Amino acid sequence: MKSISSKIYMYILYTFLYLPILVLIVFSFNQSKSRANWTGFTLDWYAALFRDERILTSLLNTVIIAVCASVLATVLGTMAALGINSMKKTGKAILMGVTYIPVINPEIIMGISLMILFKFFVTHFHFQFGFATLILAHISFDVPYVIYNVLPKLRAMNPNLVEAAQDLGCNPRQAFFKAVIPEIMPGIFSGFLMALTYSIDDFVVSYFTSGTNVEPLSVTIESMTRVKVSPKINALSAIIFVVIAAIMIIRNIIENKKLRHDLALSRAARNEGVRR
Repeated sequence: MKSISSKIYMYILYTFLYLPILVLIVFSFNQSKSRANWTGFTLDWYAALFRDERILTSLLNTVIIAVCASVLATVLGTMAALGINSMKKTGKAILMGVTYIPVINPEIIMGISLMILFKFFVTHFHFQFGFATLILAHISFDVPYVIYNVLPKLRAMNPNLVEAAQDLGCNPRQAFFKAVIPEIMPGIFSGFLMALTYSIDDFVVSYFTSGTNVEPLSVTIESMTRVKVSPKINALSAIIFVVIAAIMIIRNIIENKKLRHDLALSRAARNEGVRR
């Protein structure tokens, strides 16, 4: 009985999460602009989407900002995680608490505070709102997620791994890149994906730090909703969802193949040991 109720709960939960997305995708093919009445199948909104220069420019801006911010945040977050992991218990606890503040801090506070900071630079150093401010703002909230993904991998890593690599002939630099990095790479990649997702998804911080020259997709969509959401946005959302789903499926396939390969090698090593 418990198993049946757990399955029912799981089905209800996933239905609640994914049914709105399914409705959005279905109505991206609707002939009418109505979000309530189905009038027929069409691909016109997808064609109109690829002719809309404003949406395409905003999408390109979002991709550039998200990729740049995520890459830089991944590098900085990994370096920070390595430093935090090597600290003593008290210092580590203090830094972890400080790192957690951007995660629980309301986005509107972060957005306004960053806007005030950038306005100071604009006033005194002729700094301009645009790509630079958006990338810096996104890095500020991406770094903690990278740290929290990399740290568990560092804690799970064998503390003698670097010494073992050096005993086998590696210098400290080679030991780091050939032994440590491959060991924590799943955490680095997960942190990068989370940073990329949050950067693409962000609206509040982007709204306060974008300026007038560069408009991310979230800001463009918000400005369009003041009148009425165009079905072109439904089409764009459907494309983004399908692309992200494809990336996750490919990643899971690759990880499953790697896991099966590692299990096969482990089994072969055990069998070889039994034969000896």
